[in-house]
Amino acid sequence: MRDTFQRLIRNGQSVHQVYESHVNELMCSEKTLYNYIDACLFDVRNIDLPRKVKYRPRYKKPEFKIDRGCRIGRSYKDFLKFMEDHPELPMVQMDSVIGSRGGKVLLTVHFVESSLMLAFLRDSNTSQSVIDIFEELYRVLGKQDFCRLFPVILTDNGSEFSNPKALEFTSDQYRSRRTYLFYCDAGSPYQKGACEVNHELIRRVLPKGASMDDLTQEDICRMMDHINSYKRKKLNNRTPYETFSFYYGEELLRKLGCHPVAAGDIVLKPRLLKK
Repeated sequence: MRDTFQRLIRNGQSVHQVYESHVNELMCSEKTLYNYIDACLFDVRNIDLPRKVKYRPRYKKPEFKIDRGCRIGRSYKDFLKFMEDHPELPMVQMDSVIGSRGGKVLLTVHFVESSLMLAFLRDSNTSQSVIDIFEELYRVLGKQDFCRLFPVILTDNGSEFSNPKALEFTSDQYRSRRTYLFYCDAGSPYQKGACEVNHELIRRVLPKGASMDDLTQEDICRMMDHINSYKRKKLNNRTPYETFSFYYGEELLRKLGCHPVAAGDIVLKPRLLKK
């Protein structure tokens, strides 16, 4: 198959011509032949195809929402009504922190009551990457602790959060509810202001536009340990780590991979992550 294909292409024939003339010998689709060329499985390259080298790369459509009706029943107005009916439930705010364009990103999870924030490194800003993190949190924490920590989540309208059912319900055969997800109004980041303010501390270590591609989850955990050990005036000069421990105990902090940092050792500068 390789010999036949390569010989005819080098004679100036097009992929379409070769395919139509030898379809019974090649035993694959025309599209597959192009894929083989792109994967360098033949000694033929795209530059050997006279017309293809003239084509510009096709415009790649931006990622669109998986569930186009995801906001139905999950708007900010619905969130306010839900919290009015369930004032005893603690709230979690969720967002993304972008590094360099097209590079790794963070998923941030902010516990408003204690100001503790978790951050998870992702290779790309996709819906599946968020779902994978939730599945891992559910596995590590177990049903009872997960539902206790994440009863209500407020996030923005990014496409990475556009599959709410995969976050709200377990992935097993029972599909039981584990949280309620709501969205801020478009262009209204102040509606999850606590999370946005905490991002300012992340930006002290990871300035806007800084690449995260060389970082590991261990680096991110170290950064968040320093941030969560930073005293806050609104917490009566206690740290988020101390406040979260008061509400939920040290065992949950260990499960989440959080560790305290002594006040004199806290660094909120880019050098914290220098290798």
